[in-house]
Amino acid sequence: MVTAKGLGELFDTFEREAFRLETLADYSKSGNVDAYQAFLAGQPQPADYNESWLSEVRAHTGGGKRIYRVHVVSRPLTPYLRFELGWGYRKNATGGEEFFILDTTGKPNPLKGAEDFWLFDERTAVVMHYDHAGAVTGRETIPDGQAQEFVAIRDAALAHAEPFSAWWEKHGGT
Repeated sequence: MVTAKGLGELFDTFEREAFRLETLADYSKSGNVDAYQAFLAGQPQPADYNESWLSEVRAHTGGGKRIYRVHVVSRPLTPYLRFELGWGYRKNATGGEEFFILDTTGKPNPLKGAEDFWLFDERTAVVMHYDHAGAVTGRETIPDGQAQEFVAIRDAALAHAEPFSAWWEKHGGT
């Protein structure tokens, strides 16, 4: 019997690329809660912020693997998105993670109805489930060989997105 790999195991074993689609405006109940509260309080970003994730990213990208994501956003940004993009994305990019923004401000969302997911090596997808407050409620690993729908969503997301650095230069903080 073959069992589905969990998210941690997929990060340990992917060979070429890990892609993430983020569709929510608030993940504040899913991690980094203390850092988010510090951001809201106007405190400076700690030098060691997100260091464990950054170390993992560096290990993968240093080995020639790609970690990248598209986040669907609409302006004005929520406080959480200002935190995630300003503190998280800008810091994680220093480790080689790539970010793209699909800005739907004033236009239809080309991915309407798409759920958050991770996609590993175009073979295995993990759908992320959240509640209305942005807390993870579950993860569903899609069996290998059934990931084509997620590959198509990834391709559409990238076709409509722009690199984070260019987007941030135009819209950072708005």
